[in-house]
Amino acid sequence: MNLEELRWFVVLAETEHVTDAAAELNVTQPTLSRALARMERQVGAPLFDRVNRRLRLNAYGQIMLEHARRGIAEMRSAGERIAALRDPDSGTVRLAFLQSMASWFVPELLHRFRVTAPDVRFDLYQAAGRDIVDHLANGQVDLAITAPRPEGPDVRWYGLYVERLCLVVPRGHPLAKRARLRLADAADEPFVMMGHQFGMRRLTDQLFADEGINPQVVFEATEIAMVEAFVAAGFGVGVVPSPRPHRAEPIAVYVPLSNPGARRQVGLAWAHGRTLSPVAERFAAFVRSSD
Repeated sequence: MNLEELRWFVVLAETEHVTDAAAELNVTQPTLSRALARMERQVGAPLFDRVNRRLRLNAYGQIMLEHARRGIAEMRSAGERIAALRDPDSGTVRLAFLQSMASWFVPELLHRFRVTAPDVRFDLYQAAGRDIVDHLANGQVDLAITAPRPEGPDVRWYGLYVERLCLVVPRGHPLAKRARLRLADAADEPFVMMGHQFGMRRLTDQLFADEGINPQVVFEATEIAMVEAFVAAGFGVGVVPSPRPHRAEPIAVYVPLSNPGARRQVGLAWAHGRTLSPVAERFAAFVRSSD
């Protein structure tokens, strides 16, 4: 199978519909169907289940999709690396980052870098921590700015800075007058928390475990700003990083936590064993020198 057919397969896997995929790829349906049939003959297994004239990616197809994306990413990376080697002041850096860093840290970092390298381009991906690790592993991105430090040996890491964690409470809450507190002081409160797919939830769960607390979770959010907003609306309390002044929810109060583990380290991550392109290495060196 060739690279073009791999790209066709990825689009077909994402749409699970021959007509839609053919239209997106600007090929005929018979051409796409023949390509899929060739691919299934070559791998020796069906990649989709046919259900009511639609396609459903099966277990074999999931494996093929993972490797197809990785292969496409590797070929794209090869082209970018060759282009960057010919002109080290240009090229594309594929950068992933957490939503909570999208409003200040990442934009400020990119602004300062582009003063020194105005011709470098960026493909930017905002994602949850677990998705960022997947993007690094399959080659979709070169670098990531994330927190906390990803687990496992497949990700390299350079720490940039540490954020203290706070208990965010509505104004007028009894705990709002405290200068600092332990998480155990809020054990009986309802909690607004990040969803389980987020690194912030992993940190919070560890804090609860260290204190022997089984929290009452009333809502799971997808953004730290959402946690703050629902706390401000009176749904409960939450654990969030210490906010920058412009990001603080104006009708909430942030009380520093005194627990030893109440901190979040932000860092630069990249895939172990994968050589960065010169332009990505240049950006990584800039980030490391900026901490």
